[in-house]
Amino acid sequence: MEELRGDCKKSSPPNAPPLPEPRSRISSQKGLALDGKPLRGCSYVATTTKGLWERMFHEGYRTDVTINTDNGGVIYAHASILGIASPVMKYMLKQSKSRGRRKSISVRGVPHQAVRAFIRFLYSSCYEQEEMNEFILPLLVLSHVFVVPPLKRECERQLENGLLTTDNVIDIFQLSLLCDAPRLSLFCHRLIAKSFLVISSTEGWKVMKQSHPMLEKELLESVIDADTRKQDRLKKLDQRKIYLQLYEAMEALVHICRDGCRTIGPHDKVLKENQPPCNFGACKGLETLVRHFAGCKLRVPGGCVHCKRMWQLLELHSRLCSEPNECKVPLCRTFKERLQQQSKKDEVKWKLLVQNILRAKKLSGPSFFRSETDICA
Repeated sequence: MEELRGDCKKSSPPNAPPLPEPRSRISSQKGLALDGKPLRGCSYVATTTKGLWERMFHEGYRTDVTINTDNGGVIYAHASILGIASPVMKYMLKQSKSRGRRKSISVRGVPHQAVRAFIRFLYSSCYEQEEMNEFILPLLVLSHVFVVPPLKRECERQLENGLLTTDNVIDIFQLSLLCDAPRLSLFCHRLIAKSFLVISSTEGWKVMKQSHPMLEKELLESVIDADTRKQDRLKKLDQRKIYLQLYEAMEALVHICRDGCRTIGPHDKVLKENQPPCNFGACKGLETLVRHFAGCKLRVPGGCVHCKRMWQLLELHSRLCSEPNECKVPLCRTFKERLQQQSKKDEVKWKLLVQNILRAKKLSGPSFFRSETDICA
């Protein structure tokens, strides 16, 4: 008996078997699937439940509510389902007067088919894509008025993913403000700023201009502000490109004066024309400038445009270089010694240029120039 107890203590209970895989899976975008077969429409609930609620809505079995719509339309529904799905519907049903066994409420101002698609969603969270495409605006309004967050989110998703166009963006923008949909209003505003010339000529813009002139004024101001910011960004990108080109020219200048490049370089270097291609893109243009500077008879600053440019490049290099005594670039030390003689105004301009060049390059370690950040301090 003791041995049997000992064996029981040593052995562990077997693991539980895995749970069976569900027969149906839920999909919020492509609809439901039963055993791999897609079903029509879109839904967020299980297949069996969806089928029962769909039948309850379409067959109207033992309905107790009459919903009156425009043009004499009537929809039959169940008070319990409407009240659970929408707190506003629940309040309306409490306030409505009964006619026999039925209560009657009215939903006016939107097409009958839009109301029917809305009530169907309250039953089964289902809709037909064709109805969504046609009645997206009424459904957005109904979902907000009757406080149905799932339908409201779905309407916003549909608009963000393709139903928002230049023709309806003004109407949807106004609805997004009324229906407390900040994300949707942001999408609309971006589209308006992007395609302003097209949208400003639509019928929706003309109607808004007459009915809501203050909103039109705010949109115009925001579009102008967005365009100004865009121009500023483009200007900064162009400036950054120029600063990067200047930095590359400085690297190429050091490369030519220290190592040599193809047929130009220091006098103590043996250069060959059949050398491999240079990695510095600025070398070709800088080589031509250096050759002109070496042979130009004017050469004085201001006497020749090309020489003046070369003088500026040499001075810029001297402000970036931290080792003038060992530098191979001509006049590097001379320009360093002349820094004390420059006016304060010129000194500020040069320091600002150096800072912008280094910021554009975002140097994190030594390259051709060491301790560049110390120069800008």
